[in-house]
Amino acid sequence: MELSPDAPKPTAKEIAAKFREDIANGVHGPGDRLPAARGLAKQLGVQLMTVQSAYGQLRSEGLVITQQGRGTFVRDPAVPLGTESGSSPAFTALASELSTIHETLRQLGDRLDRLERLVEGNGTPPAR
Repeated sequence: MELSPDAPKPTAKEIAAKFREDIANGVHGPGDRLPAARGLAKQLGVQLMTVQSAYGQLRSEGLVITQQGRGTFVRDPAVPLGTESGSSPAFTALASELSTIHETLRQLGDRLDRLERLVEGNGTPPAR
């Protein structure tokens, strides 16, 4: 991003795109702390809300997590979405829902195994 006084000020979308590119290229790796929003806003000559919006975009995409009082960090892609402190609430809700679905499928699989053993045991389906 251009930092000269005459350059146009970057938008939240442009700031997010730059960090997205840096994360993809390994400039910022898992666990790396992104610059403090207030300091970055001052450096870029933009409002604090602009940087916060950019970080919010990255958070909603699952690229970063925010820990209150600590900062914004690049999320480790090896850790399931929504399981880390500071994850997007949407990803946290999705992780919970997926966990419930996984448990239900496991229970259904167990029931199916029991039914198949019963059928194989005497050759007739169990009475209802």
